[in-house]
Amino acid sequence: MAEAEARRKRSGRGGKAVDLAPGLIDLPDGQPRCFWHQGLADYVVYHDTEWGMPVGDDTRLFEKLCLEGFQSGLSWLTILRKRENFRAAFEGFDIPTVARFGEADVARLLQDAGIVRHRGKIEAAINNARCAETLLEREGSLAAYLWRHEPDDADALTYEVLRTRTILPEAAALSKAMRKAGWRFVGPTTVTATFQAAGLVNDHLEGCICREAVSAARAAFRRPT
Repeated sequence: MAEAEARRKRSGRGGKAVDLAPGLIDLPDGQPRCFWHQGLADYVVYHDTEWGMPVGDDTRLFEKLCLEGFQSGLSWLTILRKRENFRAAFEGFDIPTVARFGEADVARLLQDAGIVRHRGKIEAAINNARCAETLLEREGSLAAYLWRHEPDDADALTYEVLRTRTILPEAAALSKAMRKAGWRFVGPTTVTATFQAAGLVNDHLEGCICREAVSAARAAFRRPT
């Protein structure tokens, strides 16, 4: 996104225009936020209450990995607006349940207009549930496995850095390991997006109203072991 699109002005005291930091936009409540939610109501709620908050639950993390995989080639907003349909279709992304899905389930999901009907992504989610079961037998926890790859420098970034750093090295390394273990649709971009969404990094920009809350949540979060 061009910087001009990600930069807005807001009114300061006395109605004087004040420049927002690059990458931030203003909403009617007068609070600066990261640009990517576009001011859309449901997207703003996701940005304000969920994105970047640390997640330590295996089921929720498996869901995020699956949904980020379904996003490939699409917008996250498309997936977000179908998320409840995905949860219903995939039985809440319960790992053992999805791992037992068979051809009848694939056929059912391909007829479900409420989700993204992409055979490769559907089959990847089922395959990944089976890979997750294997990982759980070995590691005991998907959350612990993912959080061991948390970047050392994982706090908020400037817009200038975020523009050029689209893939985290730690996410790329994890992606490589997962693909070697048989996971599918878990490329470096997908795993980086999962890190961002699940709070393994704090990518709320400097000046965003959510940056400090996410930093505090990450500081208080007990890393799974």
